[in-house]
Amino acid sequence: MSDTSVLARKWRPKNFAQLAGQEHVVRALGNALSQNRLHHAYLFTGTRGVGKTTIARIFAKSLNCLTGITATPCGVCSACTEIDSGRFVDLIELDAASNTQVDNMRELLESALYAPTSARFKVYIIDEVHMLSKSAFNAMLKTLEEPPAHVKFILATTDPQKIPVTVLSRCLQFNLKQLPPALIVAHLQHVLTEERIEFELGALNLVARAAQGSMRDALSLTDQAIAFSSGKLEESAMRSMLGAIDQGYLFELLHALHRQNGADLLGVAESMATRSIAFDAALQELASLLHRIALAQTVPQAIAEDDPERVRVLELAASFTPEEVQLFYQIAIHGRAEIELAPDEYAGFSMTLLRMLAFAPSRVALPVKGFTQAAVQTAPVVQAAQPVQSRAAHVAAPVATPPAPVVPAAVAVPVLEQIVPVSTAAPVRYADDAPPDWNYLLGRLNVQAMAQQLAKHCVLDSVSEQQVVLRLAQEHKHLQTKMATDNLQTALSDYFARPLKLSVVLGKVEAATPAKIEHQTRETRQQQALDSVASDAFVLGAVTELGATVVPESIKYVNQ
Repeated sequence: MSDTSVLARKWRPKNFAQLAGQEHVVRALGNALSQNRLHHAYLFTGTRGVGKTTIARIFAKSLNCLTGITATPCGVCSACTEIDSGRFVDLIELDAASNTQVDNMRELLESALYAPTSARFKVYIIDEVHMLSKSAFNAMLKTLEEPPAHVKFILATTDPQKIPVTVLSRCLQFNLKQLPPALIVAHLQHVLTEERIEFELGALNLVARAAQGSMRDALSLTDQAIAFSSGKLEESAMRSMLGAIDQGYLFELLHALHRQNGADLLGVAESMATRSIAFDAALQELASLLHRIALAQTVPQAIAEDDPERVRVLELAASFTPEEVQLFYQIAIHGRAEIELAPDEYAGFSMTLLRMLAFAPSRVALPVKGFTQAAVQTAPVVQAAQPVQSRAAHVAAPVATPPAPVVPAAVAVPVLEQIVPVSTAAPVRYADDAPPDWNYLLGRLNVQAMAQQLAKHCVLDSVSEQQVVLRLAQEHKHLQTKMATDNLQTALSDYFARPLKLSVVLGKVEAATPAKIEHQTRETRQQQALDSVASDAFVLGAVTELGATVVPESIKYVNQ
């Protein structure tokens, strides 16, 4: 094959060992070949570019290799080389999309009656078989059920629901899965290394996500990227080519949501609009990032160690509550579905962000500074006109001057401002033999996000003039990132008003950590709330007289 072939053809697997993924199919076919337990008809289903035709050709080589029926064809005999080059006369490939009629099927079935020219089996590969007409399917039923001993049928389709049940029941069906991005990245690394093409890992991650589980699409995009970037795959060039969203925008959006800062939130959205970013794709990427954050909150190990965004994802996972992440994810999904109904994409995107801001749980909206109630003014009462006196009357009745209407002055509502308590207590120096209470000290440190989570899961070992030593349990070692440690060290130095070095050692933690104390406090308050509801007179009356039932999960304590 020419060295100038496209990557998808040049790197098409030639045996099962070279196949990326689809282990469940390879294992089943390999065992069938090794034990010579062969079926006469196989059906491979799956989305585009996952290996349906490739596996069919490898299976044809395994059946007709001159070394015998084997799961590991030699690749050098005449049968293997001719199948690889597309010149094997006993391998007939039919595109059902362009041969849909019953006459095409009858012609194929008539040729199946004749013995192979030189091979062990005559193999028919029918691609996109769901495109056949109903008459064509009916014509092949009898032959598909009882074919000649020298014939094997391999059907491939991307839409098995359109295949009649009578055909499905006559085949062994294998569903090929979409390939995970990590597997695609690993294969692309191997291909580009062999091709001696420089690449950045971030660029390959973008290709893997854009391929959506298809290895062929990934290799085609890689070919396009090589041409676009003059032989070197760079992440910035790949984002430009694919129109991918810069992840920095998404992290800025979530940080603005955490700060409850609407101005910053809309500022990021406007910056995205000036760069003509597709907001539908932005919501999709935002939902994907929220999914990763939810994984990090539940199973931190699910975020790969070599993920370049691991630290930022873990930081956001510690900043938001699980309820917030789930709510934001749901709003992003619904916002993407509703964006077509919005006046324009920017309006739909910005309203989705504002909805996240408005419905964020456990947030208290502060009064707007400078808000005053409009002046309320009572309209003057117009006195009714006096009745007209008769012209014959000699004496006119005196007209009383009406009193001037009283207009109340405008009532000004006092401006409400957020009052932030400022601690004026001077930092306290502790002797080596009298370390401070770590839970109390943590409440006075200016730490957030990952640094706060690290501090909450530690206990204080010692404090000296130059060093603070914390102990962290082994199961929480993922919190010990460089950024979190540096931020906590800075906060401690600021509090003690002297440079300090922070050391975090891993080991057994027997004392109660601030996180454990916080958890125990929540449980105690929750139990108090349950007891309070259970002893309430109104609740007792509803239970005894109306047969009501108290749902414990619906009772939550309120911080006062």
